[in-house]
Amino acid sequence: MESSAISLYFSMLRRSAADAEPEQKEYLINLIDSPGHIDFSSEVSTASRLCDGAVVLVDAVEGVCSQTVTVLRQAWVEHMKPILVINKMDRLINELKFTPLEAYIHLRTLLEQVNAVLGSFFQGERMEEDLNWRERVDERVAAAAAKEQERADKETNGVNSISMDTESMASNTNDFEEKDDEDIYFAPERNNVIFSSAIDGWAFTVRQFASLYEKKLGIKRTAMEKVLWGEFYLDTKTKKVLAAKHLKGRNLKPMFVQLVLEQIWNVYEATTGGDNGMGCVDFFFSSYLSVQLIIILSNPVLTWLHSDPAMRDKITKSLNIKLQPHVLRSKDTKVVLTTIFGQWLPLSTALLVSVIESLPSPPVAQEGRLPALIDASPGADHVDPRLRDAMIKSKTTMEDPVVVYVSKMVSIPESELPQNKRRTGAMTGEEAREIGRRKREEIAKARALEDAVTEGLESVNGITNALESATIDDNTEEEQHDPEHLIGFARIFCGTLKVGDSVYVIPPKFSAAHPHHDPEPVKITVTALYLLMGRSLEPLDSVQAGVIFGIGGLEGHILKSGTLSSQLEGSVNLAGVNMGSRPIVRVALEPVNPADLDKMIKGLRLLVQSDPCAEYEQFESGEHVLLTAGELHLERCLTDLRERFARCEIQAGEAIVPYRETLVRAEEMKPPANKELGRGTVIAITTSKQVTIKLRVLPLPAEVTEFLSKNSGAIKRLYSDRLAEEKGKKSAAIDGAPEQDDEDVEIVGSTKVLSLEEFKSQLQATFKEIKGQKDVWINAVDQITAFGPRRTGQNILIDNTKDGICGRL
Repeated sequence: MESSAISLYFSMLRRSAADAEPEQKEYLINLIDSPGHIDFSSEVSTASRLCDGAVVLVDAVEGVCSQTVTVLRQAWVEHMKPILVINKMDRLINELKFTPLEAYIHLRTLLEQVNAVLGSFFQGERMEEDLNWRERVDERVAAAAAKEQERADKETNGVNSISMDTESMASNTNDFEEKDDEDIYFAPERNNVIFSSAIDGWAFTVRQFASLYEKKLGIKRTAMEKVLWGEFYLDTKTKKVLAAKHLKGRNLKPMFVQLVLEQIWNVYEATTGGDNGMGCVDFFFSSYLSVQLIIILSNPVLTWLHSDPAMRDKITKSLNIKLQPHVLRSKDTKVVLTTIFGQWLPLSTALLVSVIESLPSPPVAQEGRLPALIDASPGADHVDPRLRDAMIKSKTTMEDPVVVYVSKMVSIPESELPQNKRRTGAMTGEEAREIGRRKREEIAKARALEDAVTEGLESVNGITNALESATIDDNTEEEQHDPEHLIGFARIFCGTLKVGDSVYVIPPKFSAAHPHHDPEPVKITVTALYLLMGRSLEPLDSVQAGVIFGIGGLEGHILKSGTLSSQLEGSVNLAGVNMGSRPIVRVALEPVNPADLDKMIKGLRLLVQSDPCAEYEQFESGEHVLLTAGELHLERCLTDLRERFARCEIQAGEAIVPYRETLVRAEEMKPPANKELGRGTVIAITTSKQVTIKLRVLPLPAEVTEFLSKNSGAIKRLYSDRLAEEKGKKSAAIDGAPEQDDEDVEIVGSTKVLSLEEFKSQLQATFKEIKGQKDVWINAVDQITAFGPRRTGQNILIDNTKDGICGRL
């Protein structure tokens, strides 16, 4: 449910050229595993900025889901190069009972669905770029036409010069370049698609099988990669590859089916029985429907009876795989299956090799990604060129500036920090003597307590003191209440960071244009650096650009995400990550024991810091509310709150999903169903069909909204005077109406409360200053019926009927 990182060491033989000797290459791969549930999309969002590439998993049976689209969009927005992994291929064999040909057709359809999602992203981006380009062309052509018009007033041949110069300007602005979308799609022949079954421990790419068949078929690997997937067929007699148009009526299977999938299916059939075994099971189920037989059939021994030892031996011999005797004697056919695949197509090799060959290294990725990320940061024009160059080129020297992005804060129990863990190796003599001394002290205290009890101490205080001094384990209470520490989950983009260095903490709202605006960044000292190894941490002395690591010393300085920089002037803010989802599920919390209220509040604050999507609010009524992304996320947050952060019993109320509304600009609204009505217009007819209501909703211009917010006191006085006039009274102290009060009407930003005439005239002037919408608001002031909400807000109800049915305010 939380994204976690691990650093993997991997070495392989690689050739620098086709004819060169293979050389041993070593790699360090920082792998971040993020959850796949929709409730935890924020974990994917926070991890995406740390990475250079993405490995996107898709279920071979379920196909493209909503979360798949979300993950692909996040990778697209963050300019990450993705690899597609089609996982759970075993379900096609064991559950759907597909033949290799049916599985190939299914996989091809699934791949088209994923590529259609990427194509929609590309098309949307190109449409936006095309619109922006056309606007720039129109502006330049209009400017050129205006200049030529001025010149035409002075020259006799102005008409010809106008047309010629305008055309030349249009041609000069024709700098729109069409981008090729070929490289954005997943294609097995380009080795950015992995077929796998994680539960059975195997995975492969087209390149792996191309290498296997290179010598057998006498076809070069590079050529084999291009034809192993797609509508290509192998003529076994001539050993030639044929395209679909050259089949001439022959019923041949695609090469991917014949050379790849059938071999996978054969291993399953030889070990677990494949379709034959399941067919036998189906026969028994149809003949005897007893509970006892079902239990027998679920035993792996029955599946073992359906395996084919002769076929298994043939496969292992052809693949040059040797099975150990204990594997052959095993009654669980899964052991034989995973052993064969583990030696033939190991999952780790396929994945790590694909990551190295298909995804860019940190220096290459930063050079392509960071210019767009820096330009999108606040105050990008004021970013120091030296710092910008160091980030793009991934410089690592001590003289270069340091920029670190902290994606989130991770809560770690104090006992799991490296400095507090007990070492498992041999102890030194000093450590052994210290442990012995403590044990002797504990034994002496225990004996003193026994002696005191046997002697029958009359003083209660004496017994109490003896018990206090005879504590056998002083760490029992600390182990029960192991405090939590927040560690930054970060990546360094340039420079070298060491323990003890001082850096500035750049908040999420920081702008390079105004570096000293509140809240001004504070300077902190790095207390610890860690190599992230799943649940464990390894201490580090320094880290260089491109490394994902943990950092200590940020507790209390970063709430969720932030940026660390060695300089304040001209620094960059990388914390503006777009979260995939906002928390919408609200739940009120209260401790079971009222005395634990402070514990619960402290725990909520720790939870909010460690969870990028959770939020905490305290209402004026004293109610404590937790906001989460969904019900599963809420369950996880409550568990962490009770067991880790607050360590007390907490009672949660009923989960509520609030309904919220918003206003958009008229041009952004959906086209109306009836074009004659215009945008934002609806017509409602009562059930008696005697009353027809036509309502149009339009967002008020920003100038009008600002004016109304500043003069809410005048609106209150307007209502008060109206009610007083209706009641025949001079004061406005009436039940249900806002009382006239100097403190009530003096609003921040307004020097005085306007009179009715002043308010009306200034509001009319504000409407007249609006650009592009004067026709809509011509008589708006005279038609106002009410203000809202609560008669003092920034909403206006206008009665546009001829007779003024609702009345004019």
